[in-house]
Amino acid sequence: MSENAITGLPLFRRGKVRDIYLLGDFLLMVATDRISCFDVVLPTQIPGKGKVLTALSTYWFRQTEDIAPNHLLTTDVTQFPSVCHPHKDVLEGRSMLVKKAVPAPVECIVRGYLFGSAWKEYCGNGSVCGMALPKGLVEGSRLEKPLFTPSTKAPVGEHDENITFAQMVERVGKERAHKMLEISVAIYLRAREMAEERGIIIADTKLEFGLADQRLIVIDELLTPDSSRFWPVEGYQPGKAPESFDKQYVRDYLFSLNWDTRPPVPILPPEIMQKTQEKYAEALRRLTTSPGRCFGR
Repeated sequence: MSENAITGLPLFRRGKVRDIYLLGDFLLMVATDRISCFDVVLPTQIPGKGKVLTALSTYWFRQTEDIAPNHLLTTDVTQFPSVCHPHKDVLEGRSMLVKKAVPAPVECIVRGYLFGSAWKEYCGNGSVCGMALPKGLVEGSRLEKPLFTPSTKAPVGEHDENITFAQMVERVGKERAHKMLEISVAIYLRAREMAEERGIIIADTKLEFGLADQRLIVIDELLTPDSSRFWPVEGYQPGKAPESFDKQYVRDYLFSLNWDTRPPVPILPPEIMQKTQEKYAEALRRLTTSPGRCFGR
């Protein structure tokens, strides 16, 4: 899906991956097939990616709504406002009608394994976001207790930065910060257990929150290959770079180019695009399949 596939609806905001339309008291979130890495939107699209993100977010919103309310109203296009109906073919499977909310100015990251920027920071000073960790951990080590590491929420084209919990409190207030931490960790722990039964390790994930009628709710996406690191249970070995069912595969390709994350932005070769498409589809298949059947074809 291209960014110009829908005309006639009032565009509210265009994010890195999602286009958001204003529909009276509601918002319409449309997941495109765009992909971003290092906070930069790549020129190559991944066919069907938006549908995978929508399906997984919908699945997890429903699986965790008893932990915290979220912004999802419906994914049934026939229940959308009538102005959307002429675009049914485009919207089907990749859109959500959601509640309006005022987004929190931070992103909530929960890490159950030591990887990515957390691993780099640990190698430098033995801590992550100001929290000291045991000595002797290796890349990909499972953490005894998941870490909550908030970050800034940078505009499109700029980079998010890790912050301490104290800095988060300064931005959102003590009570809301603690509530966001509590909800984030509870959602991660439930999802991690469910995913492992289906052959996937959720190494870390990012959540976003907003206020709707002064009530804290989960917004944006939830536990997708864009917002999480998904590793296959089979073959996992601490100290060894894991395979993944997320966009780490694209990041690794871009690392191989020594790209400095500034224009010109590389175009992904067809084989990288296809492999990424397969990884996203496999994540969806495993996570939404009943335990015990997820390894079947």
